[in-house]
Amino acid sequence: MPRSSRSPDFTARVLAVVRRIPYGHVATYSEVAALAGRPRAARAVGNIMRTCGRPDVPCHRVIASGGRLGGYGGSEVLKRQLLMSEGVIVQGNRVKRSGSARRAARGNASKGRSRLSK
Repeated sequence: MPRSSRSPDFTARVLAVVRRIPYGHVATYSEVAALAGRPRAARAVGNIMRTCGRPDVPCHRVIASGGRLGGYGGSEVLKRQLLMSEGVIVQGNRVKRSGSARRAARGNASKGRSRLSK
């Protein structure tokens, strides 16, 4: 991972993107990385989420590719419960995402806006 991907500026951009994920919506680590300006830094986003611990950042709304839940402070059960309480459909260890929501997220990311998917 390039050192610049873990810079304070990148971390601040990642946290700002995650704060903008609306209630009841999710975004992948890759989508967050792209919106933060480093599309190949999904692992760095995961590391930032893992160590964040800030109550103003809804880290539970960031999921792995393919809809997998990914980690959440070591408690996938808690992440599932938080997402389901927001109305996100979780089946097993995956979030059910609609194709149109994914296309909207990708389209808006390329335009520099963050309409993240449900």
